[in-house]
Amino acid sequence: MLELPDHRLRQREYLLQISRAITSQLNLTSVLSLVINVAVEMLAGTSGLIALYEEDGSDELRVRASAALPREIWPAFTPLLNLPLGQTRRNVMARILREIAADTGLNLRQLIALPLTFSDIPVGMIYVFRAALNVGFSADDEQVLQAFADQAAIAVSNARLYQGVLREKQRLDAIIEQSADGVMILDNRWRITTFNQTMEQLTGWPREESIGRPCAEVLGIRNTQGVNICLADCPLQRRPFMHNPVVEGWITNRDGRELYIQSRYAPQRGSNGSLIGAIANVRDITEQKREEELQNTFVSVISHELKTPVSIIKGYAGTLQREDANWSAETLRDGLRIIEEEADRLARQIQDLLDVSRIQAGGLRLEPTDWSLPALAKETVQHFAAQTNGRFEFELRFPDDFPPVRADFERIRMVLTNLISNAIKYSPDGGTIRIGGRAEDKIAIAYVADQGIGIPPEEQDRIFQRFYRVDNRVGREAQGAGLGLYLARAIIEAHSGRIWVESQVGRGSRFFFTLPLAHRQIQVRDE
Repeated sequence: MLELPDHRLRQREYLLQISRAITSQLNLTSVLSLVINVAVEMLAGTSGLIALYEEDGSDELRVRASAALPREIWPAFTPLLNLPLGQTRRNVMARILREIAADTGLNLRQLIALPLTFSDIPVGMIYVFRAALNVGFSADDEQVLQAFADQAAIAVSNARLYQGVLREKQRLDAIIEQSADGVMILDNRWRITTFNQTMEQLTGWPREESIGRPCAEVLGIRNTQGVNICLADCPLQRRPFMHNPVVEGWITNRDGRELYIQSRYAPQRGSNGSLIGAIANVRDITEQKREEELQNTFVSVISHELKTPVSIIKGYAGTLQREDANWSAETLRDGLRIIEEEADRLARQIQDLLDVSRIQAGGLRLEPTDWSLPALAKETVQHFAAQTNGRFEFELRFPDDFPPVRADFERIRMVLTNLISNAIKYSPDGGTIRIGGRAEDKIAIAYVADQGIGIPPEEQDRIFQRFYRVDNRVGREAQGAGLGLYLARAIIEAHSGRIWVESQVGRGSRFFFTLPLAHRQIQVRDE
C-alpha cells in the first residue's frame, strides 16, 4: 500500500475538518473562524482574511473574519477587496500587497487568493498571506486547495442559510410576542408550544407554566351554559373539518376576571386529515359583548319606556271621550294635564334618541351664547321642586359674582335636567340636592350633588356609556333608557369641557362638569 507524504495527510485532515464543519457548525461566525484558520495552517501562511459578498447580490466584498490580523487594520485591505478580476490580477495583487505591507508594517511577501463559489454563485474570497516566498503548488496541491475552497463555500452557504432562517424566526417570534392579540401555537396533541405575553395577560397563566399543557386546561372557553367548549366541542376536532374555525365564549382569568373572548384557529393538517398543529389568535371582545348586551337591554327598556306614555295617553284620551260619562271640569283638566305630561315625556325620549343618532353621526350642532349658569340652575330647580312634593331640599351654591358662560343654553339645560333627575331618581329616601359652581381661569366648574345610594367605584367609569344603567335595585326599578349621562357627556365634550363623578356607596354622588366662560368685553368710553 502506497503511503502519502505528511503534507498530503495534513491536507486530507484539513478537508475532513471542513466537512465536519458543514454538519456540526451552523453559526456563521464560528464557521468563518474555522475556515480561515484552517486555510492559513493548510497553506503555511502567517495570517489571513475571509471576505464575503453581501447577501443582496451586490459585488462588494466585506471582511468577516481573520487569522492573526486585528480588526482595526481590516480597512487597510480594502484596495485588495475592490480589485476586479482580470488577466493582470496577479501582478496588480503583488503591487497592492506591497502597499498594504508598507501601510500596516506587516511582513507580507506572498498572497494566495482562493475564490469561494457555491452552485456557480460567488460567495466570497479567502486571502492567505505569507511572510516568506514559498514554493508554488503542484497539480495535486491545487486540486486539494480547490476541494478545500468548495467545501468551505458549502459550509459558509449553509451557515448563512441557517442564519437567515434564524433571523426570520426571530422576526416572527417578535411579531407574535408584540401582537395586540393573544397568540398560541398548538402541536398535534393540542398542547401549547408558543404563548405570547398578551395570552399571559388574558389568562393570567405565565408562559413557563402554560407551555406543554393542553389548550383546554389553560384557555377553557365556556359557552353560556358553562360547558368547556374546548373539551366538549373542540373546533379542531369537528367533522367535516372547518377551514378556519372560530369560537367565542367566556374564560375566567386566574385573578377571577370574567372575559369574553374570540379564538380563531388556523389548523395545519396532513394528507390524511390528521392534525399537525394549529395557530390560535385570541382576542378580548368583552366590551363588544357587553355593548351587545346593553343594546339588547336598551331595546327592551326603550320599548317599555315608549310604550308606557303612549298607553297612558291612549287610556286617558279614550276615557275622556266616552259618551256615556259626564266628566267634571276638574277631572277633564287633570286628565288633559296627564296627557300633556306624558306627551312631553314621550317627546323627550324621542329627542334623546335623535340626539344619540346625531352624536353617532357627528352631527351634534351647538348654538353658543353668553348667559348666566346660576339663573338656569335656579329655573331648573324650581321646575323639579314643584314636582317632588317637598321630599327634597334644593340648595343653590353659586357666588354672587359668578361670570357668564359661553355655551348652548338649551343643551346645558338638558345636562342640568338629566343630572338633577338622576339625583332624585337615585335618592329614594329624599335629602338635599346641591347645585353650585365656581370660576377658575377661563372655565366654569359646576356640580350637582345628592345624598343618594352612591355609585360603586368599578361602575363610575361606565355610567357615561351609552345604554348603561347602574346594576342595583334602584337602577333596575327606575325609569330611563340609560341615555341621560351619555348625552350629558357628549354635550359637555362638544363644548370642549369634561364631566366626571365623585361618589361613595351609601353617601351620595357629586357630578362635575366644565364649561367655557364668556369672553370679557373691553369697554371703550368716549371722553
